[in-house]
Amino acid sequence: MILLQNISFGFPGGDLLFNHYNLSIQPHTKSALVGSNGVGKSTLLKIIAHEIQPLEGIINTQGEIFYVPQMFGNFNHLTIAECLRIDQKLFALEKITDGEVDEKYFETLNDDWDIEERSQSVLQYWGLDNFELIQKLDGLSGGQKTKVFLAGVQINQPDIIILDEPTNHLDLEGRKLLYDLIEKTTSTVIVVSHDRALLNLIDTIFELSNQGITTYGGNYDFYVEQKEVEEEALHNDIHAKERALKKAKEKERDTIERKQKLDARGKQKQEKSGVARIMMNTLRNNAEKNASKLKGVHAEKISGISGDLRDLRSSLRNSDQMKVNFNDSNLHSGKILINAEDLNFKYHNENLWKNNLNFEILSSDRISIKGSNGSGKTTLIKLLLGSLNPSEGKLSKAEFNSIYIDQEYSLIDQDSTVYDFAQTFNDAALLESEVKTLLSRFLFGKETWDKKCSFLSGGERLRLLLCSLSISNKTPDMIILDEPTNNLDLQNVEILTNSIKDYHGTLLVISHDETFLEEIGIDRDLILS
Repeated sequence: MILLQNISFGFPGGDLLFNHYNLSIQPHTKSALVGSNGVGKSTLLKIIAHEIQPLEGIINTQGEIFYVPQMFGNFNHLTIAECLRIDQKLFALEKITDGEVDEKYFETLNDDWDIEERSQSVLQYWGLDNFELIQKLDGLSGGQKTKVFLAGVQINQPDIIILDEPTNHLDLEGRKLLYDLIEKTTSTVIVVSHDRALLNLIDTIFELSNQGITTYGGNYDFYVEQKEVEEEALHNDIHAKERALKKAKEKERDTIERKQKLDARGKQKQEKSGVARIMMNTLRNNAEKNASKLKGVHAEKISGISGDLRDLRSSLRNSDQMKVNFNDSNLHSGKILINAEDLNFKYHNENLWKNNLNFEILSSDRISIKGSNGSGKTTLIKLLLGSLNPSEGKLSKAEFNSIYIDQEYSLIDQDSTVYDFAQTFNDAALLESEVKTLLSRFLFGKETWDKKCSFLSGGERLRLLLCSLSISNKTPDMIILDEPTNNLDLQNVEILTNSIKDYHGTLLVISHDETFLEEIGIDRDLILS
């Protein structure tokens, strides 16, 4: 059981991130937190895991918790055994084996005599059998660190499993093992993830927003269906408010015009009947007061409808307006762009790939580069881009222009401002106002134009790159994406997906997100081993 009551949280010097939020999760259920970047999903997981304390409110969790974090920097100094939470048992087992008879060692071990063998077996299951339990975590890759913590879940069999973006660094095989773990466990699970395959294994979706937490009883596909129903209803409400606003303005205009005509006729009658001047002034003042009062009533009604309309429009998703209008590539479809013959690369005098690579990349191909963690996917990209030279074989390239977007969006100049970076793509000589209009369409309002790019989140950097591609008049012949969906929320994944769908050039993608690959229309796989 997980119960949060009236939880409030904020960082020092900032606004409240949560203000009296409530959440209830029943035992043995599998739930996910979704929401935009910055809304506090990871923070809420840390509160549930008792990693941080809220400013106020009650946290009630029953049973042992195992927390798998998104970032591992705070754990690099620990050994694998410490991350698995078995270091004390191993120490107790060693002392008992050496002849110690102190009762505290037996209590710590708790009859778990095969803890070392069982841990090694689980590590082997996750492909980590080459690592010693005493090895520090800082020598492992991101995917290997994630697998250590997931192995800890299996070893400890906790009552509550908390996972923060667990698939970010996992290869395809690691993801399959994680999916299997989620399906088979009877523990309570709560996860934050943009992996839609994982989210479809979940029973309940909790949507976190600035207004609080909304519950959707079902997996991610069900959540999307419900959001589409809500979106359609929202559009209907907006259209109804627009009609009401138009009608209210027309009624205001008609009423004022009718009042003015009646007042004019009344004035003429009064003048003809010889009404005294002082009485005329009184009647005129009363008419003006009545007109002002009438106008105020209409203005208040119009203002109310306009306010409702603004609120409704602010609730609309922004993904529909953030699309890149790519021009067609200048290269004809089927042109050979890259030809690799017996290609290989050496690390420490050893070939990276068991078998030399032979492949062609043609114009308009949409290729996924696949392989396990450490199989050399990013190295291959660097060879194709010319930043590395082959150790063996031949790599022939035609003339074409390309853009490389990695998961850190390092193409963006960190010292540049948002507006200045966008201007570097302004080869069509758009007016300043046109560039700023496009920035606004991608949710960069005027308050962000002078903001340094180093302060942008992953989702903001993606949107800035897509906006910049919209500004440019030169569509790249090839776009290369290296784990582009890592660290993106689901809305930004949708924005990226919609943009890439409309691109007609050559596409190379490294991604373990099978749903993303399917939706952008990958033609074939280039598998490394």
